[in-house]
Amino acid sequence: MPPDPANAPRRRRIPRSFKELTPSDHFNPRTFFHEMVWKAWLTERGGSVKSPEFPQLKQDELALTWIGHASFLMQFDGLNALIDPNFANWLFLLKRLRRPGLRLEDLPPIDLVLLTHAHFDHFHKPTLRRLPTPKVGVMPWGCGNLARRLGFTRIIELRWWESFGSGDWKVTLVPAKHWGARTLRDEHRGYGGFVFEYRGRRIYHAGDSAYFDGFLDIGERMKPDIALLPIGAYYPESFRRVHMGPDEALRAFQDLKAKWFVPMHYGTFKLSFESMDEPARWLTQLAAEAGVTDQVRFLEEGVPSTF
Repeated sequence: MPPDPANAPRRRRIPRSFKELTPSDHFNPRTFFHEMVWKAWLTERGGSVKSPEFPQLKQDELALTWIGHASFLMQFDGLNALIDPNFANWLFLLKRLRRPGLRLEDLPPIDLVLLTHAHFDHFHKPTLRRLPTPKVGVMPWGCGNLARRLGFTRIIELRWWESFGSGDWKVTLVPAKHWGARTLRDEHRGYGGFVFEYRGRRIYHAGDSAYFDGFLDIGERMKPDIALLPIGAYYPESFRRVHMGPDEALRAFQDLKAKWFVPMHYGTFKLSFESMDEPARWLTQLAAEAGVTDQVRFLEEGVPSTF
């Protein structure tokens, strides 16, 4: 049988410039260094590290602890999961501008790790290496080789709408509008969001995504009651090809028909040109205008919130 061209390894080409590693033509080395590096170096790191007080949960409750950026600890009665964990103070030259809120050593035993895609701010190998074993890692197709030798006892790769589960829980990889290459345009790697189901609760983590009509489909098929949606890294306008601003994130929330909107992907790393406090301020304004203020839950890093 002839080999399947879709499964054939692709030859990687070394990028000719920094622009080829970004989703926008707005970057050049001088602009990148000034906006993303120099300004961040001059900014004092905010937030505080706390000793977490994890709640005693009832069977139908869950707790979310925002670690910062797109990282969450998700807890149920009898199950602890991490999503895109990142405790880094630096991502290469990029300074973390708000502390995680808790120490990695203060995490409870972790049963499951969900990784939405291979970008360094979401798939952070130094953090993953420090997590206690055993643990199961679930990630999109093409990312499994990155997870080897990171301490996972089992690595599961999914394609869009595929699910994996054990006992009372199930996780489904759902589409996103983003891209999956880690460094050198290794575009065979997948990306997406996750819908996690446990004892009747459904939590959706969008990963990184621009706005697209797939949110309607996810809402109709998966019916999440909590939506973790990114609201930062949207300016200049070309960044919206792969990210959402608060306006589009609110529209996605309405498409999903979820009960709760938990904002993420803002305020931690300087990844774009809007001010660090603009996404939260703008979303607060938009939510008030739309009459959904009571459904938007801003979380403080390191403080568990029960849903």
